[in-house]
Amino acid sequence: QVQLVESGGGLVQAGGSLRLSCAASRRTFSNYAMGWFRQAPGKEREFVAAISWSGIRTYYTDSVKGRFTISRDNAKNTVDLQMNSLKPEDTAVYYCALDRDNIASMRSSRYDYWGQGTQVTVSS
Repeated sequence: QVQLVESGGGLVQAGGSLRLSCAASRRTFSNYAMGWFRQAPGKEREFVAAISWSGIRTYYTDSVKGRFTISRDNAKNTVDLQMNSLKPEDTAVYYCALDRDNIASMRSSRYDYWGQGTQVTVSS
């Protein structure tokens, strides 16, 4: 069993920045790909970014490319999402997730463990 705990959400004005962090309980965290997803009210959960176990491969949805950066620290069992130039449409609950198959997929069904989510609200 793996526990994932997100932190760093909050309220920010458009154009501002936030850094989300996800801490994993499992010591073998470094063996697995990780992803960030988000869900806005009334919408389906959508892919934001993913990172391979080594951190060498990263993937982003088009709407956040150039603004968001995913990174990980395997020594600390953490994966972060740096979010810059935030827009009101980035408002959502953000979730981190762990992929035991290490695919770093954009599909939420490929992920096995999820955090409880952290709210990000961007005001215009």
